[in-house]
Amino acid sequence: MQGMDFAALLAALQRPSVLIEAAVLAACLIVAWGAIRLAHGRAPGSIWFGERGFDGVLFPLLALGLALIARLLLQRWLPVGLFKLAIPVLIGLVVIRTAVRVLRVAFPQSLLVRTLERTISWLVWGVLVLWLTDLLPLLLAELDGVRWKVGGADLSLRSLIEGALSAAVVLMLVLWLSATIESRLLKAEGVNLSVRKIAANATRAGLLLVGLLVALSAAGIPLGALSVLGGAIGVGLGFGLQKLAANYVSGFVILAERSLRIGDIVKVDNFEGTITDITTRYTVIRASNGRESLVPNELLITQRVENLSFADTRISLNTVVQVAYGSDLDALSPKLVAAMAAVPRVLADPAPAVQLSSFAPDGLELTLGFWIDDPENGNGNVRSDVNLAVLRALDEAGVEIPFPQRVLRRSAATQAAARTPS
Repeated sequence: MQGMDFAALLAALQRPSVLIEAAVLAACLIVAWGAIRLAHGRAPGSIWFGERGFDGVLFPLLALGLALIARLLLQRWLPVGLFKLAIPVLIGLVVIRTAVRVLRVAFPQSLLVRTLERTISWLVWGVLVLWLTDLLPLLLAELDGVRWKVGGADLSLRSLIEGALSAAVVLMLVLWLSATIESRLLKAEGVNLSVRKIAANATRAGLLLVGLLVALSAAGIPLGALSVLGGAIGVGLGFGLQKLAANYVSGFVILAERSLRIGDIVKVDNFEGTITDITTRYTVIRASNGRESLVPNELLITQRVENLSFADTRISLNTVVQVAYGSDLDALSPKLVAAMAAVPRVLADPAPAVQLSSFAPDGLELTLGFWIDDPENGNGNVRSDVNLAVLRALDEAGVEIPFPQRVLRRSAATQAAARTPS
């Protein structure tokens, strides 16, 4: 690989024509920026546009295309110097932005993505500096001199690095393709979300498998050699990775049979919440207080799971209130039922009900039952609304909510002792 003549580059940057090149390059960047600003609203957050337009792949790619065209036109009339530096920089920026955006889309919640982004940036800019200073050919020659034999094959450190880079490029393209297909599948209308999720997971797994095989071939590793390790890998999966494999299989089973769906309210191991995501390894359950539980998929297959919204989203809630002994329950019960029915989220069918559940020490204990069909909006808030409505109904009816009462009896000896003067 030929590097750039650094001395010639410095001489070219000292010509007066470099000001014209700088103006043309600035115009290319402004045009690319304007085009991105106009089209940014069409696909925000995508690989092409990124989050803010200029942090996507399209901006440096468009700027690179305009810079190449400008260079071809300018070199007909004046010697080009600045564009010899700008174009490699734009190419490095395209590579970095592509890798960063693909990793963020493919692994949005991974903590290692930030570290990989910095590593890729340092590698790209380091290679660019070595190429501009004409040190890259010397480094490659030294790497090519480090050789050893593996199984009769002559390998060099340079070939291994180039193979690893080729494999990384292939895997990056596969991740890009799988992320694009997964995004389109999850946005499809008219198909159940769980079905879309299993299709997206299966697509990603298949593409990654194909990409891994192609990457191994690109790295110079013959696929036939992998058959020697097939037995050992099978034993490893059977013993060391059996739990991981079970979780992956269980994840596909859950999505396929639709026993648990995204949005269902479930209770697993005394943890109750809403299923917000089903991955190939674990299921995310979010409680009403904001806490999240990552439940391995195998547990959802092998143990009992309470699904509060599997066949019907309606659930029954109740609250308890005490009224004083002697209250007219025949006249009070319809008023309490009407008060509960007036709460917006309480269903009319099944209708609210009032039951005399216990003769408590301080009063008559009434259990007030009602139904809702939107448990995802919370239970505590609707129970509070019902309690307030019941309290208002009791106040309007003049019914007392008794306080705890205790009867104390004094023995005759104690009373006589109290009357005896000291």
